[in-house]
Amino acid sequence: MTDSVARLYNAVIAVRGTDPTKSRTARLLRSGRAKMAKKLAEEAVEVVIDAMHGQTEAVVRESADLLYNLVVLWVHAGVHPDDVWAEMRRREQMFGIAEKVPKDLVQGASRRKVVALEPRRVRKRR
Repeated sequence: MTDSVARLYNAVIAVRGTDPTKSRTARLLRSGRAKMAKKLAEEAVEVVIDAMHGQTEAVVRESADLLYNLVVLWVHAGVHPDDVWAEMRRREQMFGIAEKVPKDLVQGASRRKVVALEPRRVRKRR
């Protein structure tokens, strides 16, 4: 799997500066962090919905979309897949492969500020 992600990462890097009218990836990279984050969140929700409905094939397809959007966001954020794999190895050594790091053990584990992905107009309730 890491090879596929590495190839995808390199492909995204390769189209980063290309014409956004000819490349969906270039267009997404130019759309800004909020749009990329929104697309990633949408795909994650689609995976969850399909999983809840027991639609295995749809989970596979949407997971591929989720990974694509994650890699696009990594490129924008300056994160390399090797950095993520190194973090996964570090966690495996500490907690085992199937465990998540407890939040109280993560450096700087204070709660992050929640920010809006897109500015929205707030309506007053009547």
